[in-house]
Amino acid sequence: MTDPETRLSALQHRIEHSCRSAGRDPAEVTLLAVSKTRDAAAIRALHGAGAHHFGENYLQEALAKQPALADLPLTWHFIGPIQSNKTRDIAAHFDWVHSVDREKIARRLSDQRPEHLPPLNLCLQVNIDTEASKQGVSLAELPALAEAVATLPRVRLRGLMAIPRADAPDNNRAAFRTLAMTLSQLRHTMTSLDTLSMGMSDDFETAIAEGATLVRLGTALFGPRD
Repeated sequence: MTDPETRLSALQHRIEHSCRSAGRDPAEVTLLAVSKTRDAAAIRALHGAGAHHFGENYLQEALAKQPALADLPLTWHFIGPIQSNKTRDIAAHFDWVHSVDREKIARRLSDQRPEHLPPLNLCLQVNIDTEASKQGVSLAELPALAEAVATLPRVRLRGLMAIPRADAPDNNRAAFRTLAMTLSQLRHTMTSLDTLSMGMSDDFETAIAEGATLVRLGTALFGPRD
């Protein structure tokens, strides 16, 4: 089986190729290694191979790994569902949060972000396909949420995130295009927005073609989970 470090190099080349095919600069796209269920040793090895951004879905699992990696200049992203009783630890131990879909959660993250740390980078999760089983703010409610979050003092609204449906016949091209257009519209009044967190192992090349600036790769990088 191919090791993650070898897969990382191959994925970086695929990202570069996708960017060039779309007429984009590869420097515009960040690879986020989704490291849930992977141990600290695996993360350390991937950092040694060139990965710097790591995404975690489960707070307690992340908190157990982070001390063993404190000597590395890693950028930690929280990408899982957020419960109100977890916001304090998320605010203290992560650099980015991708899964904000309520003003209450954003406000708690702002209030609980330690003063010695820079503002916490936030993406608003959009339920792009209006799936009942998915978290995320609706497109109709997004502008009001974005305006509210943008005023909070200890967070920095960076952009949007979505997890489109898994069975779309167009490999989620329409969903990605909608999210990109939505960000463009928000930027008319919020010019600092710069992030589209979209695309995973099966569709990241399509996402890049539609404007993704951050792709979240787990299976493609680490292989299927046991």
